[in-house]
Amino acid sequence: MSVPGNHVSTLTVPLRWGDMDAYGHANNTVFFRFFEEARIVWLSSLDLGGPEEPTGPIIIKTSATFLKELNHPATVLVETYADKAGNTSLDTYHVITDAETGNVYAEGYAKVVWFDRKTRTSTPLPDTLRALAAG
Repeated sequence: MSVPGNHVSTLTVPLRWGDMDAYGHANNTVFFRFFEEARIVWLSSLDLGGPEEPTGPIIIKTSATFLKELNHPATVLVETYADKAGNTSLDTYHVITDAETGNVYAEGYAKVVWFDRKTRTSTPLPDTLRALAAG
């Protein structure tokens, strides 16, 4: 599997029993929560975009491809990749794999836009993120 961008973060997350749906597997919304958590932990590790800061990330587009059923109990790795940077945006990708077997459960994408919380408009992407981007 080839993921675009530079690897920037890995987050280990246990699947909770409550993440399961009536069909006995992780609900599709859980994957988006995993992507979100990985993104927030990564940005926090860079001291960027915290809720007290004047600027931060918003997501304007996201998607997922579900490749394998995820069942409890499981622990997954959420790998995050930074790809192309624009003036105010960054393309990010995620891959969710089983921490023990390496099986790939899902791939995801999110376009992050850097946002000025006072003016409610996009603002230039921090240089720290631009430096991590591919290409």
